[in-house]
Amino acid sequence: MFSKLAVKNVVRSVRDYSVYFITLLFGVCVFYVFNSMESQTVMGYLGGGTSPYVQTILMLIDVISVFVSVVLAFLILYANTFMIRRRKRELGTYLLLGMERGKVSILLFLETLCIGLLALAAGLLLGVFLSQFISVFTAGLFSIHMTEWHFVFSPKAVGKTCLYFGVIFVLVMMFNSLSVSRCRLLDLMQAERSNQDLKLKSVGASVVMFLVGVALLIIAYAMLLQRGLFRVDGLFWLMLGLGSLGTLLFFRSLSGFLLRVCQRNKKLYYRGLNMFILRQFNSKINTTYVSMTVICLMLLLAIGITATSLGLNNTVEGLSSGKSPYDVSVYFWPSEGGAPAELEQWLAAGGFDPEEELEERMVYETAQVEFEPVRYELGGREVPLSSLSALSLSDCNALLALQGLPPLELGEDEYGLLWGTYEADYSLVKALWEDQPTLSVAGTTLTPQPGAETSAIIRTGTSRYESMLILPDQFLEGRPADSVVLVGNYPAGADVQAADARLEEAMHSLVPRDYESGDGGYGYGWDTRLGVYMDTMGSKILVLFIGIYLGIIFLLTSAAVLALQQLSQAADNAGRYRILARLGVEESMRDRSIYVQIFLYFFLPLALAVVHSIVGMTAANAAIAEVGHVDSVSSSVATAAFILVVYGAYFLATCAGSRRIVRGR
Repeated sequence: MFSKLAVKNVVRSVRDYSVYFITLLFGVCVFYVFNSMESQTVMGYLGGGTSPYVQTILMLIDVISVFVSVVLAFLILYANTFMIRRRKRELGTYLLLGMERGKVSILLFLETLCIGLLALAAGLLLGVFLSQFISVFTAGLFSIHMTEWHFVFSPKAVGKTCLYFGVIFVLVMMFNSLSVSRCRLLDLMQAERSNQDLKLKSVGASVVMFLVGVALLIIAYAMLLQRGLFRVDGLFWLMLGLGSLGTLLFFRSLSGFLLRVCQRNKKLYYRGLNMFILRQFNSKINTTYVSMTVICLMLLLAIGITATSLGLNNTVEGLSSGKSPYDVSVYFWPSEGGAPAELEQWLAAGGFDPEEELEERMVYETAQVEFEPVRYELGGREVPLSSLSALSLSDCNALLALQGLPPLELGEDEYGLLWGTYEADYSLVKALWEDQPTLSVAGTTLTPQPGAETSAIIRTGTSRYESMLILPDQFLEGRPADSVVLVGNYPAGADVQAADARLEEAMHSLVPRDYESGDGGYGYGWDTRLGVYMDTMGSKILVLFIGIYLGIIFLLTSAAVLALQQLSQAADNAGRYRILARLGVEESMRDRSIYVQIFLYFFLPLALAVVHSIVGMTAANAAIAEVGHVDSVSSSVATAAFILVVYGAYFLATCAGSRRIVRGR
């Protein structure tokens, strides 16, 4: 009998509290998806368990999952409180009919078990389906072209999900048993008759509270914009406290003056069911202003974390693309005996043939050029400059052509300048270029050509290189090279990972055998666009993953709490709406009153959270802008779309569920 009754109650609960069940389902789904990353196909392309980026991503997801499980546990316990409150009269009826409290607890245990197993199974099924796309998403973030894909199922993620949610549901079962054991029969039977006290504050006190709250928020905003987002000290926590208190006072003040202010506008107050709507809203906000404050702050976290993560990802992606104009760079710095002859044939002997691998390529040399010393005053002392590395004009223009940049022009007795990325020589070279001196090279006097200046990147990689002169070709003929560099790009659609692996294997096999490294031998290295991208983006991808993970959880939690509150309130107000129906109020007007109340509860916290997030994102973008351009527009649009879809779906589902509860269907 208990099993049949439990199943019947579960079916009814899932129907009446579909938002609760959907939240459980998506909580399980998101938890599985992010914890299944270790088994994703793309992780093999990223180096699997040997990659430090993969290891850090997986480690942080494990840590964040503990926090997420705590948040979801509070959400489920909070939602369960509303369900128990809604069913107190039903539970009292069971006791009145002679059912023992222990058996009522067993009934609730079976119901919770059924709902938990159903949500767990459905969530895992949806999670397994959605996790198939996370490899594609991750590969897109790292610009990886996957040549194969296979179905992914992670037993480890399933076990972790079952363990975490099993613990949560055990806590729910214990809470239900405790709730039943502590309630008196009279309290259970009269639960639906209990009303919340309507405590109206004077308009003056509410206005003062409102102004104090706004003042605290303005102070917190000013501190944030002036100090920045990432300066954590005592004032940082004071700023957070002022912002939180200001938010609390803002919502607390609504319960005092909103009704009174609207009452003074007779035309608005007596239009339709506005009087009923305002009194309902005012009576509830007396006890929900704390939860609305918490929801507002969680929405702030959801918006801020998601938008900042997307903006940071776009910024760093642009930075890494700027450092990597070529797919491949191989470079040598010989100290004796010159560079390896025929660099391309040498690489081909190791298994990486540039002619076959690269669609466009070039090999260039730089040489050290000496000239009569030019002296500058730097740091309080005189510093002579008598030599610089140089690049021929034809090689420089070939590099510019690979990057899609216009060529430079030089006369036979002119020189230009290519700016490097090594800061140590910047001041001296800057002084040289600003002074525009003539240089005596190999008995020829060269004059500067101001138009022959470029900051083009001469090789892929994060390693720095010095600024160098750009000279007519004849000045470098016959000079020993101080570096030899190969740069090139793969054909469109090439298997970049496999080609990079062949280059790495060739370098490892050739260099130790044919050349010495270190003192007296060759300095050498190689970089690839994908390698630089992963080095630059590795830690930043963590921010994106964790940001999206936490953003989804905070948004789901906020929307679910609001939805459950409104569904519970709709059940409490069902009797009042029946009275309105008997008084002749049209069904469309009753539905409109439901929608307006839900709209106020959903979008007041969201509106203030948007204001908070605009200030917070301004501070975050200012910090990010120190290292690059922030694409705040695209990140804001993507975040807004994400918020509107998820939050809007909960809003519509709550409206539909509340309307059905009020209508008694």
